[in-house]
Amino acid sequence: MAAETRRTSHHDGPAVQRAVGEGRTLAAAMPRLILEARRVAATIIHGMHGRRRAGPGENFWQYRRFISGEPASRVDWRRSARDDHLYVRELEWEAAHTVWIWPDRSPSMVFASALVRDSKLHRGLVVALALAEILVEGGERVGIPGLMRPSGSRNVIERMAQAIVHDRAERTSLPPNFAPSPLAEIVLLSDLWSDIAEIRRTVAQLAGGGAHGHVVQIVDPAEETFPYSGRIEFVEPEGGGRITAGRAQTWRADYEARVRRHRAEIRAETDRLSWSFTIHRTDRPASELLLALHARIGSGLSDNGARLPAGAETRMPA
Repeated sequence: MAAETRRTSHHDGPAVQRAVGEGRTLAAAMPRLILEARRVAATIIHGMHGRRRAGPGENFWQYRRFISGEPASRVDWRRSARDDHLYVRELEWEAAHTVWIWPDRSPSMVFASALVRDSKLHRGLVVALALAEILVEGGERVGIPGLMRPSGSRNVIERMAQAIVHDRAERTSLPPNFAPSPLAEIVLLSDLWSDIAEIRRTVAQLAGGGAHGHVVQIVDPAEETFPYSGRIEFVEPEGGGRITAGRAQTWRADYEARVRRHRAEIRAETDRLSWSFTIHRTDRPASELLLALHARIGSGLSDNGARLPAGAETRMPA
């Protein structure tokens, strides 16, 4: 799964080599990713209502007109001096919670078949950046586990892009161990072709403190339909292993059964923890996934920011 493919012949050289200068390659592609993310986010943001509201907090939210009967101490005299009205400086309600977004950037995500225009990596990064823009617009804070602290800044896309481009750590499929707060939410964007035991361990650890999460499997359509026939060499992009199929079409039924079994095991784990699980193909619009994620994020919170019981959360079909 997520393997590179090629027809074998006596002219073939050694197995596909690791790309050199991955950081420079990603940096060159990042401006296009940012533009696409902003375009997709703009189509979602229009007409949507965030959860930002006035209340106790530290961050400035907005000015509003002074209401007769309020304590005079609430007047912002510097702002009021600009015209003939009195204004109150309102602070942002701190129930705006943190959403951690993990875009898988491991080698398997670079795969793109002839059936699509963009790789899984491209789609995962566009969705991560666009989702961050949408969430910050709605008053949330967004961070990347192990890479960027939560931020509610209007330039969150640029911050995320800089953090990703300058990351020199090993690019793992699943996020590092960390302890999100009980009110935090986690969005895991990955092809999820890791061993099921590793997936279970990661999701259980992230949910251990009470955080809620959304697991998204991003796949190339070829990884679902297995459209191969004849003599094919499959090259594993992360482990470097390879295997040759003399008649690849005879593997299709067994391959599809294994994919179904793997997904059923992931879904069983997310259901057990009251997390959501979504499958997204790269031949579908990014906006389709963003709409679903935006609807799900925060659905398990009550009006005062407390986590609802698992049975009371809004569950949407994947």
